Amino acid sequence: MKFRSNRPVVQVLFACVAMYSIANGMAHAQSITMASTTSTEQSGLFGHLLPEFKKASGLDVKVVALGTGQALDMARRGDADVLFVHDQAAEEKFVADGWGVKRFAVMYNDFILIGPRNDPAGTKGKDIVQALQKLSAGNGNFVSRGDKSGTHAAELRYWKLANAEAAKGTGYKECGCGMGPALNIAASSGAYVLADRATWLNFKNRADLAILVEGDTRLFNQYGVMAVNPARHPHVKAQDAQKFVDWVVSPAGQQTIAGYKIGGEQLFFPNAAP
Repeated sequence: MKFRSNRPVVQVLFACVAMYSIANGMAHAQSITMASTTSTEQSGLFGHLLPEFKKASGLDVKVVALGTGQALDMARRGDADVLFVHDQAAEEKFVADGWGVKRFAVMYNDFILIGPRNDPAGTKGKDIVQALQKLSAGNGNFVSRGDKSGTHAAELRYWKLANAEAAKGTGYKECGCGMGPALNIAASSGAYVLADRATWLNFKNRADLAILVEGDTRLFNQYGVMAVNPARHPHVKAQDAQKFVDWVVSPAGQQTIAGYKIGGEQLFFPNAAP
């Protein structure tokens, strides 16, 4: 009794499995994970920026939007390939401690104090420190993100400058939330909140809120970008992460950032070193 050989069929099956495995591996290799801030995500910047990066590189970018402190923690765990955040002191420490390869300045905008249009605490002007002193003295309603984000870190610096770090007033509340939710709480409760200008410009549920304090040089808001160090986490996609870093600080990336506008107003200003 003779048996017919199935070898050609088996070979075809093995070839198909091999091709699937290669294709699947390539698909994984063609994306990176970026830990970033809620402000870059909720402002709409990445919807404008990342498609241009994909055109230039072929790489997809999966964004995990967190407060800067949480984004840095995520990268320390090796759960991200690249960081795009805005707390310069924390970023420089991250690199100095060996978690990041090198930090690059990429763009800036500014923080603004938002509050009820009638400004019951009398904060309106250009001095953020004086404004917070008035909120503290009058127990004004203030929503803090309270999430260790770059915005939260900046807010705490301003309270310290106002000598009100431990006495912010009875109206001070922490939400432990992102920029958009903090603005929603302020809008629904008639409270004050420190926000980045980009998220505010993209925010639709403003109710009676308005910009009350802007123009103080201390409200400068710098963003940085860096690849996670493969010496700490060998599994990270270091080469692809560096491709994003190199592109976003290049003339093409910087021009793309400058081109993002809402209602004709530019949200971020590129300032990578030449």
